[in-house]
Amino acid sequence: MKPLYSVLLSLIFLAACTKDLTRFNNEEKRPSVVPAGGLFANAVKNISDGLASSSVNVNVFRHVVKQWGQAVIQEEAQYDFVTRSIPQAWWTRMYRDVLNDLNEAARNVGADAGLLPAVKENQLAIIDIMQVYTYNILVNSFGDIHYSEALRNDKLFPVYDDAKTVYADLLKRLAADISKLNPASGSFATTEDFLYQGNVNQWIAFANALYMKMGMTIADVDNATARSIVEASDAKAISSPAANAVFKYLATPPNNNPLYDQLVLAGRTDYIAAKDLMDVLNGMADPRKPQFFGTNNVGMYVGAVVGQASSFAGTSKPSAKVAAPDAPNLLADYVETEFFRAEAKERGYNVAGTAEQHYNNAIRASITWWGGTNTEADVYLARPDVAYQTAAGNWKQKIGFQKWIALYNRPFDGWTEMRRLDAPILPPPVGARSGFPNRLTYPANEQQLNGTNYTNAAKAIGGDKVETKLFWDIF
Repeated sequence: MKPLYSVLLSLIFLAACTKDLTRFNNEEKRPSVVPAGGLFANAVKNISDGLASSSVNVNVFRHVVKQWGQAVIQEEAQYDFVTRSIPQAWWTRMYRDVLNDLNEAARNVGADAGLLPAVKENQLAIIDIMQVYTYNILVNSFGDIHYSEALRNDKLFPVYDDAKTVYADLLKRLAADISKLNPASGSFATTEDFLYQGNVNQWIAFANALYMKMGMTIADVDNATARSIVEASDAKAISSPAANAVFKYLATPPNNNPLYDQLVLAGRTDYIAAKDLMDVLNGMADPRKPQFFGTNNVGMYVGAVVGQASSFAGTSKPSAKVAAPDAPNLLADYVETEFFRAEAKERGYNVAGTAEQHYNNAIRASITWWGGTNTEADVYLARPDVAYQTAAGNWKQKIGFQKWIALYNRPFDGWTEMRRLDAPILPPPVGARSGFPNRLTYPANEQQLNGTNYTNAAKAIGGDKVETKLFWDIF
């Protein structure tokens, strides 16, 4: 009995020593506060990954703008966004993976007593610029969205805010952010800022380019506000490719461009060139063609009819350059900014230069960005069907058509510009399940879990249908 008595005494002693079990709730290995720089970097990577992706579960906009087709699976190319819950994936990425991290980064910066006030102000402004960038994507994807009650733990069922009202507030926030940026002070570390490595001057250029872009988006519904914004941002917006917002992926996984996973590692035999774009590239002897696409199995550049099953071997595929693991992804650039300046001149806004100069600058910069030469750009710009004075159509059609080509591999922005400029007008895919998608429908989770607010939002925008136009899309 003595050994048993000794064991019992030992157990009683141990229990007495561990009567306060709450200490086991303390995190030993995981930090309770994630550094703001890491959260910011993760948010920017998540938004870049989403915009770059070609996964049919995430980003199908290359099919919507008819630059890529699919050899076998046709549903997504035919505007079926529901089967794979694409709106849910897009919504979740922007709110949970981007905005939530940015929100937490801002909170941690604000609470960091060790930061110099000027550095803190730059960091908070840059974080908010990326929040505006992300909300802009959400508005242009869905219309009315969660905004005033978004990201709040006490609001399990947030209301939807009117898209036009949200947009006005975003523009106000962005103007305030621009005014706060101070190049004389530091911001994020090089390793935390994947776009500009802490260069505040380049963030000023990016923010002004975004301001111009958002201003031009509402030009058809509020010309006075658009003019004021564009004129205010022109001189400080991106003015050379050196200020492009480039997310530089690495050659080694897991930090490679998502297209490498989806086009190479996955071994897919599905993604192919769309006939709509390929016919244009062939017909206009576009020097970007071999940068955009490879040849088919007999060395020819051939596109497929979008929405119709096609031969993978007999059709051009995305180029090795596009599919490279370290292929960079653009979040904003000189090309689109110059196209906006060309449009601004045509709208009568007071910006420097002429519409033709900015149009030419944009096309030249696109060709050289993709690896072409200035000589090739000269030849292309001299073509009667490209030259600004002789190309077909009015200014919207000329600019919209060339912008559609130049925004290759930036499909979300291409979709926005096609809706905004109504150019080019492309035929629907074979077997289209709906009319042209002017928006994404709201996620199924919203319909199921936030039913009352969802119903109100759907009614407010004119119906939760892909054909419903956004507030800025009036033509």
